[in-house]
Amino acid sequence: MTTLSPTPAPTPEGASPRVPVLSLVFGYGPALVLPLAALAVWAGIPAALLVGQIWGAAILIFLAGVARGLSFFTPGGTHVSQMAIMILRFSLGLLALIAGPSTGFALLILGYASIALTDPWLASWGGAPGHFARLRPPQMAVAIVGLVGLFLLALR
Repeated sequence: MTTLSPTPAPTPEGASPRVPVLSLVFGYGPALVLPLAALAVWAGIPAALLVGQIWGAAILIFLAGVARGLSFFTPGGTHVSQMAIMILRFSLGLLALIAGPSTGFALLILGYASIALTDPWLASWGGAPGHFARLRPPQMAVAIVGLVGLFLLALR
């Protein structure tokens, strides 16, 4: 008779520090939209400011869902820190959607910076895949460069 495990077994990819190709493509791809939006605003396409704000908030809210989804696979069950991180990301993303541009981009910068700090920590104890420790800081740096550019362009 087979017994069912209360939580799904972690995958070998989840424990590896090696960043999978799909994580590179689907990690950096969405992050690159933010610097491109800043370049578009700088080039005189004003709608790109709103697109950047909506895109940045949507991705941050999506990453809140990623944090929640990963918590289901945590050995021993969900940790309070995972829920707090999810709530922080979701709240900042939602507030960034309804705030004015400068406030919205400031909230997004805070949210993306928190990911660069928390995801490596989560990966260190099994709360996120091991490769998040290597992927998230540079991925979030790309996004933050774009968000800072958008923030500065929103001020003018």
